[in-house]
Amino acid sequence: MTKFVKVLLIVFTCVISEVKAQEFQGIATYKTQRKVDIKIDSTQVGGMQDELMAMLKKQFEKTYVLTFNKSESIYKEDESLAPPSAGGSMVFISSVGGSGELYKNIKTLRLVQQSDLLGKVFLIQDSLKTTPWKLQGDTKNIGEYTCYKATLERKVDSDIFSDEASKDTQTVTAWYTPQIPVSNGPEEFQGLPGLILELSYDSQTILCSKVLLNPTKQVTIKEPTSGTTVTQKEFDTIMAKKMKEMESQYDREDSDGQSFKIEIRN
Repeated sequence: MTKFVKVLLIVFTCVISEVKAQEFQGIATYKTQRKVDIKIDSTQVGGMQDELMAMLKKQFEKTYVLTFNKSESIYKEDESLAPPSAGGSMVFISSVGGSGELYKNIKTLRLVQQSDLLGKVFLIQDSLKTTPWKLQGDTKNIGEYTCYKATLERKVDSDIFSDEASKDTQTVTAWYTPQIPVSNGPEEFQGLPGLILELSYDSQTILCSKVLLNPTKQVTIKEPTSGTTVTQKEFDTIMAKKMKEMESQYDREDSDGQSFKIEIRN
């Protein structure tokens, strides 16, 4: 075999490997659960207590879909399974957390989240943080996949609605599988040597219930582009302001006996 032929074979092998890497894609379905310790004043809700608890359970049990390839992903709620809006009496549930379509590019470390806040669409642009995961020795099976444990400690705002800046330390636990060689996962989490199939922090657990690799129909991943462009810090400020306005509004309505409010804090 001549040197020229050897070089051609090496180049051809590299091209085939790159094509295969680009073609590798999948769809992972995640279900969220959250333990909420709620004390409800029965005199305030009357006979609605069971109905209210059922509604809260649906509020925190959602289904999300992560569509991914080697470098990009889109994470969004499965709208076909989203719980219907509550009717009847006005109930205001205040909770901290993002929503909408989340785009990640783990190669360029870009993050874009399209989020609807009270009817106005925002486009939050940020960079993916370098995640200081600590790889642990624990293993367990999730479905047919062998998963490994990893943890991280991160600083989070204790209350973004407060004027006083304060940080709490949050422990995040992830279970990832090298059998799916994608450094990605639900929400903004990524950076492990395999797809994250389970994630938990505070009172919330996100568990993968289904994975479809290399589907027959090629998946489409498009970065969201519509919305008012803001940074994460700017969006948090806007959201805090809007939430305070809503709390004041519902507090006034509550004084007339027309509504009540439940605040959920981690």
